[in-house]
Amino acid sequence: MGNIVEINNLTKIFGDGDKSVKALDDINLSIQEGSFTSIIGGSGCGKSTMLRIIGGLDTEYDGKVLVDGENVASPSREKGFIFQDHRLLPWLTVKENIRFSLPKEEKKNDELIKKHLAIVGLADFEDAYPKQLSGGMAQRVAIARALANKPKILLLDEPFGALDAITKVNLQEQLLKIWQREGITMIIVTHDIDEAVYLGQKVVVMTPRPGRVKKVYDVNIGTMRVRTGEPFTAARDKIYKEFFKETELPFTYNI
Repeated sequence: MGNIVEINNLTKIFGDGDKSVKALDDINLSIQEGSFTSIIGGSGCGKSTMLRIIGGLDTEYDGKVLVDGENVASPSREKGFIFQDHRLLPWLTVKENIRFSLPKEEKKNDELIKKHLAIVGLADFEDAYPKQLSGGMAQRVAIARALANKPKILLLDEPFGALDAITKVNLQEQLLKIWQREGITMIIVTHDIDEAVYLGQKVVVMTPRPGRVKKVYDVNIGTMRVRTGEPFTAARDKIYKEFFKETELPFTYNI
């Protein structure tokens, strides 16, 4: 497969003159179709800004960003986006939240809705309202809503950041299974190194502001991923050392 995302010399500056802030500086990155890529960095490094640019939510930048060979000029159904907040409409049921997001020709397709609720394990909750769901269940609905639009690429901006640790682990495992089954290109932005290694085939490490690509790691821990054992530990240790080696914190990490 070829590359579905091509980023060339991407620079993003917020504001003008003395008050301007350079968020991204000369980013060059390629992402292969069907892959799972993690982008990791500290707060303010521009990782979420880069994801918004890939998704067409921010079009004011210098450089070139291509998705599936086309310049990114606006959001589209081919680029699914999942935020930290599920953003479900509280007055609609789960089923109607998904229906609301569908194109006109698919709005009456109940089978499509049922299929994607089944994919995220919520087949029995189509008539529930968001207030009746846990945080993890609401995020699963958000994933189903994005998948129902049949995107070529799914962009995830710290989607599990507000969840408790056990729910977070469960959703990471479910997301990995969805990626393996559906074959959709996925890009996740996170500040969690364990999450980045567990999910990503590649981990892109960003520098502090202005954000640059510091290093891209291949994560070779197999298809059936586990959070224990030497391959996972070694991959995590490499990224910890890369991520913190230039800091002045009195920090040590021993395996």
